[in-house]
Amino acid sequence: MSDNKPKVAFICVHNSCRSQIAEALGKHFAADVFESYSAGTEVKAQINQDAVRLMKELYGIDMEITQHSKLLDKIPSVDIVITMGCNVNCPSLPCKHREDWGLDDPTGKDDDEFKKVISTIERKIIELKDMLSN
Repeated sequence: MSDNKPKVAFICVHNSCRSQIAEALGKHFAADVFESYSAGTEVKAQINQDAVRLMKELYGIDMEITQHSKLLDKIPSVDIVITMGCNVNCPSLPCKHREDWGLDDPTGKDDDEFKKVISTIERKIIELKDMLSN
């Protein structure tokens, strides 16, 4: 593939949990196929600490080193927009393809709920990679 990889934006209102996990796992599993970004309409002071801890534990990825909560205007224009499941408040960005992954926000829930969401995101990242590889 050329350097012209599609750019994928993972979008959620706060850009502090699900979209950050998706950006990290996109970079981890699919950097050879697409570029991963995440953003939201509001920012948080830090990435969800449970998400940070579990991503370190499960994948050895420290999201706080390479990622931070950011607004939509801080990412480049993208080809694909993936919303995480924030329903009516989901931000909109111009793109060629859009899908909603309908993920519940695990913030404030136990590790098992977080791990379910992380596992679903991993599966969907790999499905997206497979789709874009064809």
